[in-house]
Amino acid sequence: MAAHPLLRAISDTIGLTDSRPLTQSIRPRLTFDDVVLPEATRRALEHAMTQVRRHELIFRQWGLGERYATGQALVFNFAGPSGTGKTICAEAIAHALGRRLLVVRYAEVESMWMGETPKNVAELFRAAGDENAVLFFDEADSIAARRSIALDQGSTREANAVVNVLLKELESFRGVVIFATNLAANFDPAFERRIRTQVLFEMPQTEDRERLWRVQMHPRLTPLHADVDFRRLAERYEATGGDIRNAVLKAATAAAMEPGDDALRTIRHTHLEAGIREVLAGKRVMQQSLFAPEVHAATALATVGAPASTWALLLSVAAFVTAILAFITALAR
Repeated sequence: MAAHPLLRAISDTIGLTDSRPLTQSIRPRLTFDDVVLPEATRRALEHAMTQVRRHELIFRQWGLGERYATGQALVFNFAGPSGTGKTICAEAIAHALGRRLLVVRYAEVESMWMGETPKNVAELFRAAGDENAVLFFDEADSIAARRSIALDQGSTREANAVVNVLLKELESFRGVVIFATNLAANFDPAFERRIRTQVLFEMPQTEDRERLWRVQMHPRLTPLHADVDFRRLAERYEATGGDIRNAVLKAATAAAMEPGDDALRTIRHTHLEAGIREVLAGKRVMQQSLFAPEVHAATALATVGAPASTWALLLSVAAFVTAILAFITALAR
């Protein structure tokens, strides 16, 4: 459903028009030398790169392009926890191919207007084709989520339309597309046959974590104290490469803020240990759920004990929001 002219005019007046760029186009700088990966993941990536490099041979010289008019896109899915190197590897693939990387995040693609988001998805593929760029969908489960059979809401129909357009574009696209997700189970099943290679990014083990700690440091300029023990850090803390990077930055900041001469300042083991503890503690906070039993019980008790004035305020806010929604719905009709 197109936007009502009055609603569109109001949005233009108060600055709610969709003028955001759909992608971030970057010139790749990172390579596979900049990421530490488990051996199985690295082998899967090498297999993916071989497919890209031999694509011309298979579809042109061997004539299979005439037999398979659609489905020639090289679609890869990078699945695994945050911080395990998915984004770096997408950039490394683009770097190896000598192409730009178009980074897509659903927040930029999603439009406030019904029917606009599917058009934005089609525009992404057109732009990637024009630039001969690698198209990278970050947090792809947001845009490739399972379609719903309950079509009683406009938002549900819109989400289904987005998936349908995405699937259609993948069929006709001739370039490289990379999905990255830490929730691959949320993908619509129809994507399975369109994904050429699945690459699993697992949590790094002790040996890889030790290498990750080491590569974060500049080999000549980073002032490390003699007491730094990367092996001990790797054995003690189960962390991703992203966690370790953030811990190193926290440790460097803590060391830089201590009093004393800069020439004598160093990053000590205690700085690094405090940094990784803080990072992992922060992750635990972010993983807490409001629906956890103990939190839910505490919230229920707090609600029961709320004063009458609080209830009155909440009801007033709810009535105001309901009135605004009714007004918008009436205009949209």
